[in-house]
Amino acid sequence: MSRNVRVIKTTPDRVWAVLADGWLYPLWVVGATRMREVDDGWPSVGSRIHHSVGVWPMVLDDDTEVLECEPERRLKLRARGWPPGEADVELRLTAVSGGTEVEMVEDITAGPARLVPKPVRAPLITWRNTESLRRLAFLAERRAAPAEA
Repeated sequence: MSRNVRVIKTTPDRVWAVLADGWLYPLWVVGATRMREVDDGWPSVGSRIHHSVGVWPMVLDDDTEVLECEPERRLKLRARGWPPGEADVELRLTAVSGGTEVEMVEDITAGPARLVPKPVRAPLITWRNTESLRRLAFLAERRAAPAEA
């Protein structure tokens, strides 16, 4: 299991706005290269985003499904990227002084990638998710505030 934490210098609702926009997924998730479709209702439980991973021409089409959702607080996903496998990813948002603490926990749950010993795979996932949280921060911190009605 890999655990990353980053304080993003904006409010939880602005971080959530990025997470709740499935079309932004490849902008912050390392490895995702393009979006093909976002289910209506994303990020409600059971909804999916349909993405591709890899570098052209070696691109694999797969999806990520919402397992649990507490808006502006928590999002648990099952990310698929076969043939390597599947991973469960949980993002927890907590308001803190100066912004939002985002905790990202991930581990492989199925597929051949599970055969990689945890002491080997955890540092690789941690390295990848450090960059993913950095990208998420760039998007959330620079996102325009919602227009007042």
